[in-house]
Order: sequence, then structure tokens, then C-alpha cells
Amino acid sequence: MDSGSGLDPDTGNKSKGSGGGNGERKFGAFLKRVEPFLPKKDLNPRDLRSWAKKTGFVSDYSGETSTSTRSKFGDFDLQKGRDQIVPDPILGRNRPKRESEIEHVTGSELGSGSGPGSREEEKILNRNEATSETENVGGKINKDLENGFYYPGGGESLEDGEWPKPINVMKFGLRDNPGFVPLIYYGLQQYLSLAGSLVFIPLVIVPAMDGSDKDTAAVISTMLLLTGVSTILHSYFGTRLPLVQGSSFVYLAPALVIINSEEFRNLTEHKFRDIMRELQGAIIVGSLFQCILGFSGLMSLLLRFINPVVVAPTVAAVGLAFFSYGFPQAGTCVEISVPLILLLLISTLYLRGVSLFGHRLFRIYAVPLSALIVWAYAFFLTVGGAYEYRGCNDDIPSSNILINDCKKHVYTMKHCRTDASNAWRTASWVRIPYPFQWGFPNFHMRTSIIMIFVSLVASVDSVGTYHSASMLVNAKRPTRGIVSRGVALEGFCSLLAGIWGSGTGSTTLTENIHTINITKMASRRALAIGAMFLIVLSFLGKLGAILASIPQALAASVLCFIWALTVALGLSNLRYTQTASFRNITIVGVSLFLGLSIPAYFQQYQPLSSLILPSYYLPFGAASSGPFQTGIKQLDFAMNAVLSLNMVVTFLLAFVLDNTVPGSKGERGVYVWTQAEEMEMDPEMQADYALPRRISQFFCCRCC
Repeated sequence: MDSGSGLDPDTGNKSKGSGGGNGERKFGAFLKRVEPFLPKKDLNPRDLRSWAKKTGFVSDYSGETSTSTRSKFGDFDLQKGRDQIVPDPILGRNRPKRESEIEHVTGSELGSGSGPGSREEEKILNRNEATSETENVGGKINKDLENGFYYPGGGESLEDGEWPKPINVMKFGLRDNPGFVPLIYYGLQQYLSLAGSLVFIPLVIVPAMDGSDKDTAAVISTMLLLTGVSTILHSYFGTRLPLVQGSSFVYLAPALVIINSEEFRNLTEHKFRDIMRELQGAIIVGSLFQCILGFSGLMSLLLRFINPVVVAPTVAAVGLAFFSYGFPQAGTCVEISVPLILLLLISTLYLRGVSLFGHRLFRIYAVPLSALIVWAYAFFLTVGGAYEYRGCNDDIPSSNILINDCKKHVYTMKHCRTDASNAWRTASWVRIPYPFQWGFPNFHMRTSIIMIFVSLVASVDSVGTYHSASMLVNAKRPTRGIVSRGVALEGFCSLLAGIWGSGTGSTTLTENIHTINITKMASRRALAIGAMFLIVLSFLGKLGAILASIPQALAASVLCFIWALTVALGLSNLRYTQTASFRNITIVGVSLFLGLSIPAYFQQYQPLSSLILPSYYLPFGAASSGPFQTGIKQLDFAMNAVLSLNMVVTFLLAFVLDNTVPGSKGERGVYVWTQAEEMEMDPEMQADYALPRRISQFFCCRCC
């Protein structure tokens, strides 16, 4: 007899080729032949378990019984409500609720009174049996809980070959309020774990614009302010998922393309301000396009064509776009970069299970801890004279240095010394970022077209993040309208970034998924309180000065790890698809390969750039001299720039292939969003995603 099927072998063999109706008749005929279970006064729970196995019910270690997922005779769903979660009183954790559960029926229920088979004695026997079995698997359960999830049924595969879905264990849910002090702690923890993504982008773009150390400190303060404001807005008016909004790496590559265009290479005076104003204008136009995409409902239509096979290679290409910048920049000081990368890997992989004071410090604070340790190490190297060379002064511009060896040493000194920055001496103690602080934005069609494409890629990136975050916090999937609302708000936050002048647009940080997974904190209140602290810290000019003094080689080393993590998080979206499908692996492989190779083709058409730009900026200098030539300079610049961006080419290829190559929904892993009608009938979902009551009433009044 097949285990867990509850069917007679002969009957099962006869019905293999039958349809659903024939299966029902044979299944019903079989049930009539099953001997009824008669309660006994001296009932032993083990006899009940034996009977349950014979009739098709499988008992797990927790003392609960379940049916097989699907009858082999038809489409009988013997386990409805499988995904519902109820607390398990024995194990002290959640377990799936099974509607078809067998309760131990004793003689006392039939008026037989107390005795050996009474309910009290049976409860004791069941508790002892469940406790002993729990002790046997207790080590595995604890290990699963330490990793943030557990598998119902002990992780054993089901009868039909499927594996039980892991259930994430969150310390605090979306609407939980653990208290003011814990909210402060968990809120700051969330942003500390994302420190690399929040503050290192200015260390890349400001030096590329020939900005001063004071400018770097000002841009860092501006980014901290916009991150805090954008996160609060998203927590209350966006999707309301616990996601940090900030300057994204999606906007970093196009910013470098604009920065390294021929128009700005020969500028000497006000170069930083001129480039920043150009970036502001492009970001404002791109953000307006994103707002229209969300508020008009076009994003809801576009969601039908955006699936994991599209999102996975697109997000991965965002990280892969910087492979030519990462270690070539970090390699200027291998004595700093190599120890830092090794320390990051050791902290996140080998020490992830080490607990200090009840907290996984190495796993949660891997980036800030590793950066601080290596920063201190670099400080001792600087003080010890490791970067001092006779006759060389890093204050002299490299163009005025005649000795070649001295040029090389000065380059090393600027990238490795911890005292190379004068931001601490020039920055003020209090500085409040204000709109148009760099001047009024410049608007040009060529840069605006670039940012329109980039805002579309940023929206696709956010769609995958929304879906993954909702699964991670054990919430229902948002509706298409909620996703559109979140994308529209991201466009509004990017508009603020363009007005304030942060150099990049604002979007959901993909790395935030990893942070939620390791911190197990999904409270949006904690996120909002941490954002308030971020806003206050942005007013401290000296804090931005301290962060601006981080050596560029150290920052590039941290970014190598973060970009690699972005690639991994992007490819992890494929878990929703049939990863063994030849269709899927072909689409992803072709999209990624051509997404790297086609931009390389456009990047080779720059004979003069190799004489002017450093090697790690060459991939971002193809906009002015690419092969796309129509005679319209604005259009030529825009198309050469767009086709030299890895993420844009990868997205276009994956989007076209996934929506034209035949494949079932299960094979493609099509995102399943909640219907609006379901949300209206579900109070829990309304509490998770609906706008605050006063805001909803305001919009309702306006509509009336």
C-alpha cells in the first residue's frame, strides 16, 4: 500500500488512467470498505497512530496528524487550509493548520467515565510521547530557528515529492510595537547593517566629478536626509513594507556615464556644480516618468509582463556593471582591500553562527565592523609612515608633478591614507541640506532619456523586492494597485533627490532583503524611528566629514562585497521558477551574457578616452563616441549611453524573451499578486497595506 495515500493497492492500480469522476466513485467505494474506528476504554495513543497510518493519515513528530497532499485517484484536496498558521502549544512555535486532523476520541466522550482511556490520562501520554520525540529532533529545530526559519514536519519530504515551505520566524511583524527603547535599537540596527549602501555612493561619484572633500561631506549629509525622509514616506504612503528607501546602485552607473562624457571632461572651474546640476535635471525628468507610471495605473498593466525570469538577471546586472571598477579601484591599496574583503567573508560566512551577548553581531554588523577594523588598521599604517615618500606631496595636483614615480606615490597616498581628506577641517558643525543647494538644474533631452530608461529598471528592481519582502515577513502578497502606489512614491522620492541634489535617484534598496532576513525585524515603526535619527544625524556636518575621510580603496573594497551580494540577491529570484527548465536557464544566460557583451561593444568606440580617463572609468565613457550615429547629437548620446548600460540591455532582452517564448505559469514562476477584492474582505491585509485612516478618509472625501 502506498504510504500516506489511504488507498487500496488494487483500487489504485485500476484507477490510474481514470478521470476525476471515476476516481471519486472508486475512492468512495473504497471508503465504504474501511473498517470504522471504534473507541476503546483502554485506548492507547499508539494504536490510534497505527490506525491513522492505515487509513491514509500521516503523523508527524509534534503529535499532530495530516493527510497526504493530493489523492492519487483524482484532484481531491485532502488538506485545505494547509498554509494557515496556528501556534503549536508543545513546541512553542507556529505550525501549519490542517483542517483534516484526527482528534483522540476516548470513552469519556461517549459517557464511559474515567478510566485507563480517560481524556486526562491520554493527554499525559500524548504529552510525554510528543516531548520525547521533540527532544530527538530538538537540535535540528533549534538550528532551523537560529537560521530564521523552520520546516513543518521536521523537513521531511511529502509523499508527492514536494517539500514543505519554510516559515520565516520574525522577532517583530509589520505592525508590532515592542516598546520605545527596542524600537530605537532595532531601527538603528537596520540602518547600521546598510551603512555601506547608504554612505559609499558619494565616495564614488564626488571624486569622479572633481569635487572637494567638503563637497563629499555635503553630499553624504544630503543622502542621509533623503534616506530618512523617503523611508518614512514609504512606510506610511507607499507599500508600507519594512523597506529602506535610499540612493540606489541602479542610478550609479548612468551617473558615471554622464560624469565621464566629453562635455564635462575638460571643465576646470565649477566642474562639480555643473555636473551635479546636469544630474539633477535628468533625475527630475526620470522621476516624473516614474510617478506617471505609478499613479496612472500603467504599472499595474506592466506587472503582467514582469516575472522572476525578468527580475533576476536585471538585478544581477546592476551589480555586475561595476566589475571593472570594483577591484581595480580597491587594488590601489592591496594591504587594505584584501584584508577587508577577507574579513567581510569570514564575518558573513564563517562566523555567522557565532553569538555574542545573545546577538549575531558578525552576521548583522559585518560591513560596519569590518570597515571599522580595517579603517583603524589603515590609520596605524598612515601614522607609521607607510605612505610617506620623500619629495612627494599629495597636495600638489598630479598634472604639475614631473617625476613619474612621484605621480604614482601621490595617487597611492590619496587612495590609502586616512588623513588625505581635509573634510574635517573645512566642514561646519551644523549644516542643513536645502533644495537646489548646487544651483538650478539643467535639463537636456539626452540625459533625460537615459534616466527614463533607468527609472524603468529601478521600478522592475523594486517589484522583485516587494514580492520577496512580503514573503519574508509572512504577509500576503500586495495587490497590483499597492505595487503601483509604491512605484509612484519612489518616483516622488527620486524627485526630492533631484531637487536636493544627491547625485542619484531614490529607490528601494535590494540589500534590504538580506538585512531583514538576518535581523528578523519587520516592524515599520522601528524603521520610521531609525529614519528620524538619520534625519537628525544629517544635520551634523562633522559626521559627514568623518564619513568623507574614509579612504577610497577601503570604500571600493566594501562595495565589491555589496555588489556581489546584489548579484546573488538578484539571482535568488529564480527560486520562484523551475530552475531546471531549459527555457528559463537559456533566457537568463543569454540575457546576462549579451547584457555584458553588447555594452562592451559600445564601450570600445572611444579611442581618445583611454588617454584621458582612468581604466576603471572607461566602461562609462562610451556615450560621446559610440557606434550609434544618426546625425542627431542628442539622440546619439542618449542611445550610446543606454546601450552601454548592462542593466538596461539585460532587462530589455529578458523582458522580450520571457514574454515571447512559450512557457507555463508554473515554469515561469509568474508573480501572483492579491486581488483587490480579496483585500477588501481581509481586515488583516488592510491593516498591513492600507493607507493610514486619516489619509484614506481624506482621499475618500476628495473623491466624493
